Amino acid sequence: MNIKFRLTIMSFMQFFVWGAWLITIANYWFGTKQWDGTQFGAIFATMGFASLFMPTITGIIADKWINAEKLYAILHILYAGVLFYIPQVESPNAFFWVMMLAMCFYMPTISLSNSISYTTLKSSNVDLVKSFPPIRVWGTVGFIAAMWITNLTGSKASAYQFYIAGIGALGLGIYALTLPQCKPSKLIDEKTTFAKKLGLEAFKLFANYKMALFFVFSMFLGGALQLTNAYGDVFLDEFKHFPKYVDSFVVKYSTIIMSISQISETLFILAIPFFLKRFGIKKVMVIAMLAWVFRFGLFAYGDPAGNLWMIIMSCVVYGMAFDFFNISGSLFVETATTAKTRSSAQGLFMMMTNGFGAVFGSLVSGWMIDKYFTKTFIDIDSTSKFVGSEPTNSHLLAFVKTQGVKILDNGTFDKAINMKDWNNIWLSFTIYALIITVLFIIFFKHKHNRAEAEAIEAISH
Repeated sequence: MNIKFRLTIMSFMQFFVWGAWLITIANYWFGTKQWDGTQFGAIFATMGFASLFMPTITGIIADKWINAEKLYAILHILYAGVLFYIPQVESPNAFFWVMMLAMCFYMPTISLSNSISYTTLKSSNVDLVKSFPPIRVWGTVGFIAAMWITNLTGSKASAYQFYIAGIGALGLGIYALTLPQCKPSKLIDEKTTFAKKLGLEAFKLFANYKMALFFVFSMFLGGALQLTNAYGDVFLDEFKHFPKYVDSFVVKYSTIIMSISQISETLFILAIPFFLKRFGIKKVMVIAMLAWVFRFGLFAYGDPAGNLWMIIMSCVVYGMAFDFFNISGSLFVETATTAKTRSSAQGLFMMMTNGFGAVFGSLVSGWMIDKYFTKTFIDIDSTSKFVGSEPTNSHLLAFVKTQGVKILDNGTFDKAINMKDWNNIWLSFTIYALIITVLFIIFFKHKHNRAEAEAIEAISH
């Protein structure tokens, strides 16, 4: 079998086993389990916590002791085992620790999959620059395919999403054992300090004001990414609580609608060279931040009927928001650091966005939604006004019943029903992104230089 095709299968499955639950887990958490928002924020933070240390640790192991493809296989098989166990978890606290274990196994496989691809392509004398991007793009296709399968099988609010991911991860783990050997390079010097092995020396870059400012903004933008991953699908799904939207396409196929974001991501990659050439790195970063403003703002006023176009457009601009900052930010790091610190700086960039940013965005948003944007209803009249229907509406009464609530003779509930105020949630996220954008424009002073021009020219070919 052609080696590029074999790596393409690996890339497809690498993100398939993540996409099967990442966008829909909120439906399981809020809809099926009916657990609270603060604790849900902690669940998404597990990805950030795991990203802070696991990729580095597994990188050291693969460099010194175990073939990368074998370590990759072991991690995916362990990840599958945890996924199969998740449906048995009955408390939010236990769910956090089980998901933390799952992320400790999964998150390092992202960098390991890249490493396996690089090593295999190089050993096969294949042009890395030309061959890797088409392989990697199939990872996004795998993510989209998983979202569609989860939605079309009716699994977006059930435990079956974890079984879909688990079966895929088990298959990928077994498949990885058949990949070409990627033996330990043993390039890490025995005298290298533990701090240096973990990449902690990269934090010295914070001594540079401009780099420190960039990394801080990277963390805040990393937080924005977690907001959209965590709450996008459950936001669309919860339109089912409103009788006038209950039978809409958006409610039935919310995950498929959200997949437009990933499709947009693959398309906007193609536009990056043009925008970088025309506007330069800083302006492209600003465009990305403004795209986040529109992403959240369009969600705030979108609905499955008259404003469906806003939901669709929000998904479209996601590609610009995600790609433009990640790639322009990576180019900034590449051109603003020396060869000696470049790798550490790129690692720190990823740590700030996917590590600290993910933790910050997940924990703060979960707490904020729970405390300020969750409405409590104790009677049928106030509930019907919120969802825009009559108190006797059959869909409303069915919803109340699914919450395990009884309506007493005077119209009050035997226990309260909680519903999220999505309009104000997304507006608050919009203001958050807008403040970051304005502060970035004011404080981040940067001029387009020759090194950047050469780097931009390089990615255009």
